[in-house]
Amino acid sequence: MAEPGERLPEEVLALIFRHLSLKDRAAAARVCRAWADAANSSAVWHDTKISCECELEGMLPPYLSACLDHVHNLRLEFEPSREPSRRAAIKLLMTLADRALGLRGLCLECRGEKPLFDSGHDVLEAVHAVCGAARELRHLDLRRLPFTLDDALVLRAARSCPELHSLFLDNSTLVDSVGPGSVLELLGACPRLRALGLHLASLSHATLEVLAAPDRPPFALLTLRCACPEDARASPLPNETWAALRRRHPGLAVELELEPALPAESVTRILQPAVPVAALRLNLSGDTIGPVRFAAHHYAATLRALEVRAAASAGLNAALEELAARCAGLREVHCFCVVSPSVLDAFRAHCPRLRNYTLKLTREPHPWRPTPVA
Repeated sequence: MAEPGERLPEEVLALIFRHLSLKDRAAAARVCRAWADAANSSAVWHDTKISCECELEGMLPPYLSACLDHVHNLRLEFEPSREPSRRAAIKLLMTLADRALGLRGLCLECRGEKPLFDSGHDVLEAVHAVCGAARELRHLDLRRLPFTLDDALVLRAARSCPELHSLFLDNSTLVDSVGPGSVLELLGACPRLRALGLHLASLSHATLEVLAAPDRPPFALLTLRCACPEDARASPLPNETWAALRRRHPGLAVELELEPALPAESVTRILQPAVPVAALRLNLSGDTIGPVRFAAHHYAATLRALEVRAAASAGLNAALEELAARCAGLREVHCFCVVSPSVLDAFRAHCPRLRNYTLKLTREPHPWRPTPVA
């Protein structure tokens, strides 16, 4: 009688097993020899998501340890306020640092609340170790890591990971400790970098000039978060410099996130006409109508996603209607206040590529869910 797994080719089993949790992969590997071969194959582990909250809880299962060499892209979720989850994440990262020759991508995603006064030194030390060992690392995403990132981490990545294609440091901390100088060194050491996420204060005129250099390979994405006091005090980046960067990289997309810490004069300095803004997230404590109208007039050709968090008003409704009429390429719009029916009608009428939207006509309990466009 044939073993259960022998009825399907290993390639088919691998396609199934790659969608299982760690616990279920381990269970599948114990069924029979054919299932074990499929469950342990590189096709299953190439892109792996691990949740330390429900799968590891402070221990590194032998089954996972044996398969880490197959992991090329890892998304690691953990909850820093829960000690077992935190310990498991750190242990896994340190184990990767010891044998991370094949690691190409790492994304860290923290869940829950960060403990008060938690610097995350132990977690960041583990990230440093991975960067120092994974010389083939191409993608590093730390946007969901709620700890202050600094020059030391950027320089470690620059000096140890020359193959980097993308690096995202625009996380939600209220302090930016990444200086423009370390970003310049990163760009010099990682010529293939195509996507970069920063706090605004980490970006400089010199950085934009380096990106616009004639011999620079194509640069595709720049995400900027403007949320901390350093961002509000950042030197203005001239419109002419943005224009030169846009000419050098016609396909460049910029994503801007503006938070309540920014005074109105800072918002005016940031929103330059030549910036190729593809996504704009406005969560300002002051005027929101002006930035929406500015986007309608200057970003009509590039804007693909808009998110607005503001108080409802007739002026905001009028600005949103104007933006809908001008920005036909919009794919998403999310407004977290009640809008008038005419706003909803405007986006439906003028934005044929709209895929989903959050445009509520009456108050609803949170969280507000987006509406997909059929």
